[in-house]
Amino acid sequence: MPDDTANMVQVSSRDGVLTLTLNRPERHNSLVPALLRQLRDELSACTSDPDTRVVVLRAAGESFSTGGDLRGFLDHAGDIRNYSEELVGLLNATIVAEFDCPLPVVVAVDGQVTGGSLGLVLAADIVLVTENASFRPYYVDVGFSPDGGWTALLPEIIGRKRASAVQLLNQVISAEQALQWGLATAYVDSPELEQALTELCGQLQEKKAGSVHYTRRLMRPDDLESRLDEEKRRFVEQVGTVEAMQGVRAFLGQDG
Repeated sequence: MPDDTANMVQVSSRDGVLTLTLNRPERHNSLVPALLRQLRDELSACTSDPDTRVVVLRAAGESFSTGGDLRGFLDHAGDIRNYSEELVGLLNATIVAEFDCPLPVVVAVDGQVTGGSLGLVLAADIVLVTENASFRPYYVDVGFSPDGGWTALLPEIIGRKRASAVQLLNQVISAEQALQWGLATAYVDSPELEQALTELCGQLQEKKAGSVHYTRRLMRPDDLESRLDEEKRRFVEQVGTVEAMQGVRAFLGQDG
């Protein structure tokens, strides 16, 4: 089914919990404009149902999200800068919408997170990880400039030295490291994830809505938009270079 008509974000609401599920498992939930538009719009409308008290973000399939779909960049090679401006712009808008949601946002990571999709984790209040979770940038191997908060937000969470080493060496952050470094809130064995989510959401629903809203608002970075916009500007500058397009083709096994 074409990207512009596919239901790439499944939406369900039950017992006061709005669950948004990235639903592009055949492409490892990689990010394309249609998916990000849907996710941004759902996050922006998170209070449309007055009974909703918690938002859960998760993913279908074996990956949480592998970041921007590299095939999308190749498909738009003739207009790569405009495509990248749109894609990263939508990613940034989605991250901002997640920060600005007045409800607590829980992210459940039961697979790999790579590239710009890290921003969906960074914007959450509580992050549950399983043994299947991992985080990796890939920018220096592909030839892109970081986006999704890898430079704008991650250093404040895990420290600048760690963030630099992870990105410059393209290191993997394991679930255990994510927990130790403060990128994750709690570790849960995968078979126990559903029960853990149910219990956590139950606890959050007992809290006072106004207090939750202002707690989130006060912890929101004041310069969030400008930080993310700088990442977008650098990404667009770099993505059209020869090394970036060669890197994409090599990564996809299309050398020569």
